[in-house]
Amino acid sequence: MPQLLTPPAQMPAFDYTPRPYDGPSRDQVLAARHQYANPALFTLYREPLMIVEGKMQYLFDETGRRYLDMFAGIVTVSCGHCHPKVVARVREQVETLQHTTTIYLHPGMARLAEKLASKMPPGLDVTYFVNSGSEANDLAITMARLFTGNTDVIALRNGYHGGSPSAMGLTSHHTWKFPTLQGPCVHHALCPEPYRSPQGGTPEEIAAASAADIGELIRYSTPGRIAAFIAEPIQGVGGVTSAAPNYFREAYRIVREHGGLCIADEVQTGFGRTGEHYWGFQNFGVVPDIVTMAKGFGNGVPLAAVTTRREIAEVMAQRLHFNTFGGNPVSMAAGLAVMDVIEEDGLQRNAQVVGGRLRKGLERLAGEHQLIGDVRGMGLMLGVELVTDRATRAPATAETLQVMEEARSMGLLLGKGGLAGNVLRIKPPMCITAGDVDFALDVLDRALARAGGSA
Repeated sequence: MPQLLTPPAQMPAFDYTPRPYDGPSRDQVLAARHQYANPALFTLYREPLMIVEGKMQYLFDETGRRYLDMFAGIVTVSCGHCHPKVVARVREQVETLQHTTTIYLHPGMARLAEKLASKMPPGLDVTYFVNSGSEANDLAITMARLFTGNTDVIALRNGYHGGSPSAMGLTSHHTWKFPTLQGPCVHHALCPEPYRSPQGGTPEEIAAASAADIGELIRYSTPGRIAAFIAEPIQGVGGVTSAAPNYFREAYRIVREHGGLCIADEVQTGFGRTGEHYWGFQNFGVVPDIVTMAKGFGNGVPLAAVTTRREIAEVMAQRLHFNTFGGNPVSMAAGLAVMDVIEEDGLQRNAQVVGGRLRKGLERLAGEHQLIGDVRGMGLMLGVELVTDRATRAPATAETLQVMEEARSMGLLLGKGGLAGNVLRIKPPMCITAGDVDFALDVLDRALARAGGSA
């Protein structure tokens, strides 16, 4: 365990005692992983953190030390670690029927598809279940190409859409791309986020110019062949970046004028995380043709989906298309439980209220610490970009790592993103409390002061 570098803040009381851990030591686990696991795997901290138990918004290491999870397994956990209602539903299903495929009927798949349709705009009411966000985006692109008869796809610079070969082709974030063939006919348009845009002007002007860039790409690179435009409403890996409200309206209009479909990648923004709306795209006043989702959908259980209109979905019926685990009863039980808990526990409202409290606190810290160049995001999907100079906006990459290490030493776990790895990604389980927010802000205040001084 690293030495505490600053006095620890007081973490909120939590009436739970983790189980005594009697497994292999952290060093033994690390040695076995180095010997037998793929070397591409990485850990987040200088001294790797071993997590052996989780409960709601908290995680516990092998010593029983508690941490506030403000990254949620990269937003895979939406309702909270081991939420009792989700655990009970999954356990009940495992004890009843662990697996069957869609060649047989099971009520879980139909019920979950119906539940999703009830949360979508009218017309988006047909769903295909898969296992991961990468697979969902693969399927969405396949549907778009079949439906339009075209091949080319436009994605955004700095976006991330998965790790499979074709999803990697959609991704322009260099950290996640291997130098291999990654799917044909993908073009990357200007990212519309205003903080680092090469375009000048107001956020609305930057959004309009970025949308116009899609039209230029279609005109010069994909004449008559645009199948789809895919984008995250708020970029996750890219550094929690988003556009002015007019961007998606203009981008969708241009794409549709040229015969393409619009795909919203809701893998990180979906299920109420942005607070005011259930889906991220709703914050921008648009309705996509296809919606992909994953991560928080299963609260840690492998579950993803593609929802679209019936006439688009019907193109898959021209061939036999089968997914062994899509519609798995355990995953369906998890998805239904997650959607029920979001409603029953008021988690979307909590994301709005507690997320608003957190954002205001981060903006206050921006006035006190020169390291903070920008605070952005919605609900409980927030980003803090750190810079060494506010005028030049030079990325504070080393300082970001130091802030994360300092925060970890005080019991707060954060993520990072952006092309330069200088954005703190804050995406906790949506069950966090106002007390958790105040603790996190206190820790960040101390960590920022240690890493970069005050304003």
